[in-house]
Amino acid sequence: MAWLNKIPLSLILPLAVLLALAPFSPEPHLWEKLRMLVDGTLVKPVDIFDLFLHGTPLVILLLKYFVAEK
Repeated sequence: MAWLNKIPLSLILPLAVLLALAPFSPEPHLWEKLRMLVDGTLVKPVDIFDLFLHGTPLVILLLKYFVAEK
């Protein structure tokens, strides 16, 4: 996973935090979509897209931290 080393932490960290918490009110989309996934109500394509949009930078950040070569 050499491509993870090419992504600067200064880019992915703020992006992951911002998208994971956006919108800040009334409830972050990522939290809402994860709750819908657990409840089994995540069926609309727009909701699935929203989950990937808000969750992908966080997944990349976690992969970079735990999996990428140091």
